[in-house]
Amino acid sequence: MTDLHTLGRWTRDRATSTPRRVAVDDRGVTLTYAELDDRAARLAAALRAAGYGVGDRVATVTGNSADQVVLFFACARAGLVLTPLSWRSSPRELADQLDQADPALVLVEQEFATLARAALDRLAVPPRSTALGRSGVEASVPAPTRRGADDAPEQREVRDDDALLLLFTSGTSGRPKGAVLTHRSCFWTNLAFSRTVEMSHDDVVLSVLPQFHAGGWNIQPLLAWWSGATVVLERTFEPERVLRLIAERRVTTMMGVPTQYLLLAEHPGFARADLSSLRTAVVGGAPMPEPLLRTWHRRGVALTQGYGLTEAGPNVLCLPDDEARDRPGSAGKPYPHVDVAIADPVTGEHLEGAATGELLVRGPGIFAGYFRDPEATAAAFAGGWLRTGDLVERDADGYHRIVDRLKDLFIVGGENVSPAEVEAVLHRHPGVAEAAVVGVPDARWGEIGHAFVVPRAGYPTDAEELETYCRGELAHFKVPQRFELVDRLPRTSLHKIPRHALRARRTEEAR
Repeated sequence: MTDLHTLGRWTRDRATSTPRRVAVDDRGVTLTYAELDDRAARLAAALRAAGYGVGDRVATVTGNSADQVVLFFACARAGLVLTPLSWRSSPRELADQLDQADPALVLVEQEFATLARAALDRLAVPPRSTALGRSGVEASVPAPTRRGADDAPEQREVRDDDALLLLFTSGTSGRPKGAVLTHRSCFWTNLAFSRTVEMSHDDVVLSVLPQFHAGGWNIQPLLAWWSGATVVLERTFEPERVLRLIAERRVTTMMGVPTQYLLLAEHPGFARADLSSLRTAVVGGAPMPEPLLRTWHRRGVALTQGYGLTEAGPNVLCLPDDEARDRPGSAGKPYPHVDVAIADPVTGEHLEGAATGELLVRGPGIFAGYFRDPEATAAAFAGGWLRTGDLVERDADGYHRIVDRLKDLFIVGGENVSPAEVEAVLHRHPGVAEAAVVGVPDARWGEIGHAFVVPRAGYPTDAEELETYCRGELAHFKVPQRFELVDRLPRTSLHKIPRHALRARRTEEAR
């Protein structure tokens, strides 16, 4: 029996029923469903003919683009794994992810050619690379890169549990890990999303999240292409342009993080912007501040809030607009087809009723594991439940509020930052003896990084030098906005640095 949940047929189905409807609006250049399906089918056939098979990773370094959407559906048809890498990364970070992903091919947009080349040059055996799009891989497919003779993949039909997306996500170990989402997990994630945030072929979706995030695919865009809607792709977030696009394209729904909604609300043109077409807006990445929620409500826009993580597909909890008005600060209840539980962080015992503990998740949308990292995958689960590492409070009515992160990640404008990764970079600086990084509250970005640094004796350094150094090694959002030179760092009895104490001190001093 043919597997039922593979996404490769989605464009074929839409090309049959609504061939002339616009699927993608990429900066004014449109692609109909018939054109999207034709290009994806041709590219899938060319990739298979060139020797690519099920499980091969195809990495990209590109901004949001119709070309990458074509590639996504080509990979879905051919059984390949799209691995979209962040153009915000430094060459060192990008090289590390390429080394982990071990792609058979790297596709690069011209704008990021210098970054990609700098990363590829760091690899002992760089994979084949070429350009995206009609004049690149769609015109000529290079032979796949193989590390060994036994590395050739299977040539067979695509199955539900085959990998579809390999997305890198920050972890407490300091090194990003590649989370594998299968066809099945993407199917169920989008089905669950559709049962809460409904979408039809009449919708126009504004997509501003980068496509190297799970949300760039599984929070609205894929559901839109399943439903026959139009997706307006944006490469960067510019408040003035977003407000103009909502009016010009008659955008009905969009998704963003609280920082983006704040920047829109602060723009001088917000009060007079035409938002009449915007039926609903989805908020993720962090809780929506209540004053900001009221600002958007005054403009007549309904806001659906949610909570998720890449490993969960990413959607876990949802709070519809009508409930958000009565429950400020809540993250809501689980999506359909998603089960959640709360466990005692120490004993792991599941807690009933109103309780506070670690949020656990299970369901068909959960990821398949971390790529080639069985130990990290095993550690991510407990008794078949995905451990989120987040401390939540559940009330008597079953609504959840995110209290804190058991892990030390903090979120800068919707982007996860691992303190351990930033600290590892700082420790490589010759003038740094010790370093600790925490996230502290910030009115604009939600949180920002604050670095506590113990200078190395005999090596003069200052905040400006450390910031310049970090900017050469890290993506910009990971660079701490504050560097505080201190004589020593606090230690627990086990010689660990209590980040929570440092964070609490900075938060208290900022008040």
